[in-house]
Amino acid sequence: MDHIDASPTVIGAPTDHGHPQPMEVEEAISVLDHSAFAAKHLADLGQEEADFAVCDWVLRDWNALDKRLTGPEFECGGHKWRILLFPFGNSNGQPNDMVSVYLDYANPKEKPEGWHVCAQFALVISNLNDSQCHSTSQAHHRFTAEEMDWGFTRFNELRKLVAPSDGRPRPIIEDGAARVTAFVRVLKDPTGVLWHNFINYDSKKETGYVGLKNQGATCYMNSLLQSLFCTNYFRRAVYQIPTEQDIPSESVALALQRVFYLLQSSDQPVGTNELTKSFGWKSLDSFLQHDVQEFNRVLQEKLETKMKGTAADGAITRLFVGRMKSYLRCVNVDYESTRSEDFYDIQLNVKGMADLHDSFKDYIQVEMLDGENKYAAEGHGLQDAKKGVIFERFPPVLHLQLKRFEYDMEKDSMVKINDRHEFPLDIDLGEFIDKDSEVAGEDWKYQLHGVLVHSGDLHGGHYFALLKPEKDGKWFKFDDDRVTPVTLKEVLEDNFGGEIPNGHLGGQVGARAPVRAMKRFTNAYMLVYVRQRAAPEVLKPFAVEDTPAHLRERLEEERLAIEARKREREEQHLYLTVKLITEDTFKGHQGFDLATFEERNLPATELASFRVLKTELFLNFKARLAQQYGMSEESIRLWVLVNRQNKTVRPDTPVPESDPNLTLETVRDRMASRQNDLRLYLETISPDTNYGVPDPPLMIFLKYFDVTRQTLTGQGRVYVTKAMKVADLVPTINQMMRWPPTVQVRLYEEIKPGMIEQMKPKATFQQSEIQDGDIICFQSEMSEKDAHDIEAQSLYSNPIQFYDFLQNQIKVLFKPKAEDAEYRGEFELTLSKKMTYDMMAAKFAERLKHDPLKLRFTTANGPNGTPKTVLKRTANQTVNEIVSPSYIQGQASLLYYEKLNVSIVELETKRNLKVWWMGAHNKEEAAHQFLMPKTSSFNEVADYLSKQVTLEDGGSGKIRVFEVVNGGRQQRDIPGAEMIGNINETAELFGEEVPIEELRISDEDRIINCFHFSKEVHRVHGVPFKFIIKPGEKFADTKQRLQARIAVPDKEFAKFRFTLVMSSTYKQPNVLQDDDVL
Repeated sequence: MDHIDASPTVIGAPTDHGHPQPMEVEEAISVLDHSAFAAKHLADLGQEEADFAVCDWVLRDWNALDKRLTGPEFECGGHKWRILLFPFGNSNGQPNDMVSVYLDYANPKEKPEGWHVCAQFALVISNLNDSQCHSTSQAHHRFTAEEMDWGFTRFNELRKLVAPSDGRPRPIIEDGAARVTAFVRVLKDPTGVLWHNFINYDSKKETGYVGLKNQGATCYMNSLLQSLFCTNYFRRAVYQIPTEQDIPSESVALALQRVFYLLQSSDQPVGTNELTKSFGWKSLDSFLQHDVQEFNRVLQEKLETKMKGTAADGAITRLFVGRMKSYLRCVNVDYESTRSEDFYDIQLNVKGMADLHDSFKDYIQVEMLDGENKYAAEGHGLQDAKKGVIFERFPPVLHLQLKRFEYDMEKDSMVKINDRHEFPLDIDLGEFIDKDSEVAGEDWKYQLHGVLVHSGDLHGGHYFALLKPEKDGKWFKFDDDRVTPVTLKEVLEDNFGGEIPNGHLGGQVGARAPVRAMKRFTNAYMLVYVRQRAAPEVLKPFAVEDTPAHLRERLEEERLAIEARKREREEQHLYLTVKLITEDTFKGHQGFDLATFEERNLPATELASFRVLKTELFLNFKARLAQQYGMSEESIRLWVLVNRQNKTVRPDTPVPESDPNLTLETVRDRMASRQNDLRLYLETISPDTNYGVPDPPLMIFLKYFDVTRQTLTGQGRVYVTKAMKVADLVPTINQMMRWPPTVQVRLYEEIKPGMIEQMKPKATFQQSEIQDGDIICFQSEMSEKDAHDIEAQSLYSNPIQFYDFLQNQIKVLFKPKAEDAEYRGEFELTLSKKMTYDMMAAKFAERLKHDPLKLRFTTANGPNGTPKTVLKRTANQTVNEIVSPSYIQGQASLLYYEKLNVSIVELETKRNLKVWWMGAHNKEEAAHQFLMPKTSSFNEVADYLSKQVTLEDGGSGKIRVFEVVNGGRQQRDIPGAEMIGNINETAELFGEEVPIEELRISDEDRIINCFHFSKEVHRVHGVPFKFIIKPGEKFADTKQRLQARIAVPDKEFAKFRFTLVMSSTYKQPNVLQDDDVL
């Protein structure tokens, strides 16, 4: 039974606690007064009622009742109901201690599949002779085939019902009799998802749309993407961008095309990881540091750049861009100054505005410039003037940003504005169009098609979107991975903000009117309106041909591949992988064993791989192999490779062919039980070899070490008997290599990595402990002098040395350190971990054809990481210590290289400096590099810098070099006499032209540090600068000097806010006003 453990409301005589207190006595209502009782005990849930019914059920002789019984059926809302009662409890507690009572759906079998009904109800047990003496509990529930009854397992304790208790003068169950009543209110569910638990909910099936996965910290992005997706004109334009050669994680256009295509074709929620990566923001935190307006602008700018010169060129401007005019109009003379500019969205005030219309009126509010604030009109002197903005035209799709987040001066911090602010389904914006505009007489009626909502406070919360994708269609809620239908009330009233109306507490059962008004924390922060006359084109239904064929084919292939991989994963338990080594793969292998399988620093050998059913018969698989390789079944034999205890992988035993029912899974489990894959060696049977028993020959493998070429390669396999001597193998080798019979050969056994031993020619193979699958390496005999000459060239003179190199080899990828370097070559070299720095430098210099002493190397952070630490040339440091290979690094460790003009020996006495030039106006212009003796002073650095940069005409001509300290908030000037060798190598250095104002500073003036921040003072960005403040100067005048100092245009500067941060205090700083004096 489904249940709610609710505290019942017990009505009886008032309780006397011994001290008379003035109180409002709640008048008891009779259970038989159905409408009054329901009004009191069934809370208003804000849902429309479809039907209401009451059922009374009289019970007598309570103690004789069955353990479970149902009341008479009654109808409400076209559904049949009944009361389900457990007179002595339906819990796992003590028997007879509780009464359990439920509302039960009476005829579920008569209903179609997927039926549901939403009902609010109260269940009451009352005294037959006193209907005001009762116990009641109430709830609401979505009744379905899975949850057909709902109610109260712990309705009340039986002992409290059968005796006077809780101050009641008489029991509720009196003389074994009582009345059980159900008050049922069936509610309308226009969306079909009221109180849905969303288990097994299918968005695509229910709405035709799918959601976007919540990737964490991308907050508003999903809402905006769904809004743009539903703007079909925009989707068509995005699809027209040519992206055939793009990579999704690097191309915003292709990543967005993929998201849009999957939203329209997939039946599962769509991921956005590639899109967030393509944005180039370094982390998901970047999304938290930008608001939806900034994100949308960056997205549109990236797309516009990509659209230039294509069929989609200009689509974003046509769709989203309007035009407004700023004006200054003199009152007493005929003079007007105007400036027109484009806008992509409009930011409207919420605070103090009743509705959207008020916000627009506020936006175009005229400001009078008079008194001390007169306007300096060109040719007319100071004049009274009117200042304002007016719209010249609105775009077809209008994005309105509601300013829900503002800086509160009283609270000294950013706050969320939860005030009520209404917005309509339709709005006429004609009155806000400039009367002199050529489009003033047009129809400027707009329809609401999108509401983007934030639920929560300033420091967190949840984002979702309410969208109407079709011109005259339904509204849907796009809440991350779920899409549901919604009512107009959920679109409008629920997102206006303000106080929650009395009695509407979002479905809290039994709630009375709140004592104080509660603010809604869920409200709209962005609105999308579509111009009525443009709606047929903007929202034109999408057809198959609207998706370009190349994109459709590419994404469909990817989708099918993903489904195939998913299916493969789901069926993985039915299959195993067979990897096959052949004679050819052995001959092409250079390394230990017959192939490389799981070596950390080396890629695995590419072997023929077969995904086979575990139940496939071995003989059938062998027949398939024979056919594939063009051989007869009789001419091949398959050996199982096993992991020996000495960590080698060798053929161990041929697979027996006597059992026709032997499966591949059985072969693996019996013969190679510690492996996931089944690894086999394909032996081509030699007709002249005797495989008889009891003493079959041993199959051994031969490798040749070529001193001249410095290679170790497989030559094939031979068969020997245990009684043969090792030296008996030499004629076979000479014949195999086509050497004269007189050539002396030295033989070594490859026992395991790190153990390669020369074999004794006179010992037998049995004495040498040779077995099937063993490997013998050979080389032609050479003199000690020849061996010495070879080793003098840093080469290997015998297999033992070469095997040691193989064991310690590591692949190192060398990349140019500077992205803008003239040389772009990337090289991968195989080195020995035992090599010294000089040996590594010499090997790489040989490849690069460059002087090794004029190369400098830098280590990296991870396999694709940024440059980390410059390597110092030391005598004993090995490659192993330099690159520190790890599983994170992958198959190739990474080093960055630089070609230098001077040797690193000379460089040890010099310092390479990089100085970012900020000019005279605090703007990063370029980075300049200098190689100077460590004893040079920063005065010399400034001299060098002055020859490479352009100084301001009429400027000071003086250069200051500084570093940034205090978390990006302050400059630290570096004294001119300071030696560059004393500065930390990781210090980031900047240079700027000292403002001429600083050179003319008076005794009363003060120099302060200025820094840039976004929203919160701790979110610092940019480079700090110095600025002079003057005694008694109003901040309005200070601002003008600040603007000149950093050379920011008026439009941009108008968005700046300024605060005074005192380093000695920790409180939130105040926004500075024009009348303040610093």
